[in-house]
Parts: sequence; C-alpha cells; structure tokens
Amino acid sequence: MAHNTLDPQKTAVLFFDMLNAYFRGSSEENQLKIEPIVAAAATVRDEAAKRGIPCFFAKADHRPDGLDSAHLLSDTDYSLTPWEDPNQGFTTAYRTVPGSDWRTEVIEELHPEPGDYMITKHRWNAFHQTHLDLSLRSRGIDTIVICGGATHIGVASTAYAARDLDFNLVIVRDACSGLEDNVEQFMNRIFPIFARIRAADEVIAMMERGAADAD
Repeated sequence: MAHNTLDPQKTAVLFFDMLNAYFRGSSEENQLKIEPIVAAAATVRDEAAKRGIPCFFAKADHRPDGLDSAHLLSDTDYSLTPWEDPNQGFTTAYRTVPGSDWRTEVIEELHPEPGDYMITKHRWNAFHQTHLDLSLRSRGIDTIVICGGATHIGVASTAYAARDLDFNLVIVRDACSGLEDNVEQFMNRIFPIFARIRAADEVIAMMERGAADAD
C-alpha cells in the first residue's frame, strides 16, 4: 500500500451531502463561497469516472414531518449561534431534509450516473444503518476518498466511523465545506491523525499513479 497512490480497484469516492439543500438551495452568498468547493469535488468525480473508481453519494433522507430525525438538545445551531429558545431549537426546519424533494438531489455538477451508489441516511454518520459498509466491502474497497460537508458534522462523523471500520481515508481539503475555522481545525489538527489530507489536484495525481501501477 503506497502512501501517495490510490489503487483504482480498492478505492471509492464518497460525496457527503453534496445536495441542492446545502448548495444550490442556499443563499447567494453561500453559493459564491462554495463554488471552488464544488469545482474541486467535480474534478475528483471526473477523474474517478475516468479511472473506473466507484462513486457513492450519501444523502439526507427524512420524513417531511421530521419524526425520524434526531431530536436532541444542544446549545447552538449548526453555525454555533446560541438558540433563542434552547427548548425548541432542535425543531427548526433546516435540521431536517425530507426525502423525495428537490433539496435532497445531488448537485448537477457531480452528475450521478446509474452505476453510482445512493446512500440514503438518517443520521450524520453515512455508515449508520445504511448499506455503505456492505457495498464497499463487496467490491473489495479498503480506501475511501471523502468530499462534501459540513466538515465538522457529517464528514467528521463518517470519517470517524470509517476509521473504526478499518478503512483508509483520504479527505479532500478543498472539496469540503463548513465553518472556516472548524474546517481548518479538522484538516490541520484532527483528521491527519487517522487520514491523509490532500487537495483535489493531489488526489487526482494519486489516482493517476494508481492507474499507472495497475497497467
């Protein structure tokens, strides 16, 4: 296993919650901010398709009434703003993205194909009570490349789970969204302990080296 190589036969790319709800359905200000993130993720997607590397799309999927969502007390919302009414904060609509809704569709820049894997999830961790682990192992995958957001929420939760399931991880620094200081903290101080942190162009180079080694 080479540190700076990705074997196309043993690698998968996971796009976490790269959905209209968080990208194309967000504010104009946020869309401008995340354009480079979308572009970086799209380059990884295109290279994966070129190398025959399977792509997985983890996507939120809840009842419209939110009754299958986690109703947990917390001090703040996802932007770390304290709740005006902490006893009711967890009921806010944006905490739940219902299935069968335009908002749950993967952004068009990643152009999902029929052969891709859709992982509908009900919690932050994309492995929790989904077929992600089984689908990866049935293909002999031992390495996951992760893009998406939010870094400090679902990406982190899924990365920790993947680590505990003995998957190698490559987290694409410039293809992950979230609060800037949180992203920096995870990329610089937390993820490197159990993953390789690379920019999209570095991931593409790793895929190219892996494909060359396989020839």
